[in-house]
Amino acid sequence: MEAQRRERPSIFYIDLLRSLAAFAVVNIHVLGPFRQLYGEVSGSDWLAAAAYNSIYRWAVPVFMMISGALLLSSTRDFHCKEYLRKRVSKVLVPFVIWTILYALLTAWTNGDWGLLKQILIDAKSEPTWYHLWFFYDFIPLYFVIPFLALLLKRLSAEHVKLLLVVFFFLFLMKWLKMESFLLENLILYTGYLVLGWFLFNRDNSKDLPYWLIAGVIMLILNIFGTWYLTRTNGKYSSVFMGYKTLNTAVIGGMIFVLAQTYGNRIPGRARAFISLLSRYSLGVYLVHPLILLPVRNLDNSFYSFWGSNWLAIPVLSIGTIVVSLIITVILAGIPVVKRIVP
Repeated sequence: MEAQRRERPSIFYIDLLRSLAAFAVVNIHVLGPFRQLYGEVSGSDWLAAAAYNSIYRWAVPVFMMISGALLLSSTRDFHCKEYLRKRVSKVLVPFVIWTILYALLTAWTNGDWGLLKQILIDAKSEPTWYHLWFFYDFIPLYFVIPFLALLLKRLSAEHVKLLLVVFFFLFLMKWLKMESFLLENLILYTGYLVLGWFLFNRDNSKDLPYWLIAGVIMLILNIFGTWYLTRTNGKYSSVFMGYKTLNTAVIGGMIFVLAQTYGNRIPGRARAFISLLSRYSLGVYLVHPLILLPVRNLDNSFYSFWGSNWLAIPVLSIGTIVVSLIITVILAGIPVVKRIVP
C-alpha cells in the first residue's frame, strides 16, 4: 500500500483506485468467516461470500500497481538517506508498532499473556494478525523500487512490453502451480510495480475494450470456477483466489484502466470522500480488523440481521470503512499517534 503523503499534485483516478482497493480488502475480510463453511451454512450465504471473494481479489495487486505507478515515475534525484526516511520508515514504523499492538490483542483474546513473548518471536516470519501479512511482501519491494526505476528509464517501450510478457507468463506458471525458483513473491509482486508504471505512463483508453473482455472473462471464471471446484471437491477451493496468478493480474489491469479512463467523471461530494479515504487508506487498513472483531464472531448475528450475505457483506463492509476512517482521522490528529496511521 503506497503509504506516503504525495508531494506531486493529487491524481484523482489514483485516489479512486486506492479507495476502491481499500473497500475491496475490507470486503474480503468481512466475508472471511464464511469461506471455509461450505456445507455448514446455507448455500446462498456461502455462494455470496465466495462470489464477493472472487470479485475483489484484485485489491492487493492494485495497491502494488499504485506504488509502481507513482514511485517508479518519480523524476527526483535519488538520495538514500532521504528515501529511507521519507519512504521506507513511513511503512516500516507503523508495521512494527501495529505488530506489537496486535500481538497484545492476540494474547488478550486468548486469555494467555504467556503467549505474548512467543507471538513476538514468531513475528519475524508470521504476522501477529491476519491482515499484516501484506507488509511482509510489500516492505521488501521498497528496496527494489530505486533499482527498478533506474532500469526502466533505460529500457525502450518495446523492452518494457517484453518484460511484462515475462511477468504475465510467471503469473500463469504460479496459477498452474508450476514450481520454479523464479516464482518468489519478490519477483512476482515486482511485476505489479512494472504493470502499474506502464499503465500510468500511457493512454490506455483505446485498449480498454481488450482489458474489459479479458477482465470480465477472468471474473466469470473466478466465480463459476470456485463454485464448480468447491462442489466437486466438497470443500472450499482457493485455486482462483491467488494474488500472484494470471487471472488476478488481468483483473487488476482492467480495474486500473477503467479508473484511469472514467475516474474524472465522478462528481464533487463523492470525489471529496474518495480523496479523503485515499489519503487515510493505510490507516484504515491497519485499524479495520479491530472493528471486525465483534462482526466476524458469527454468534453476534451481525450477518444474519440483514437476512442474506448478499446484502450483509457489502453493508457491513461500508460500515466498517466509515467507522475505520473516522477513527483513523481522529488518530491522525494526535501529534505522536499520527505516526502509526500515515
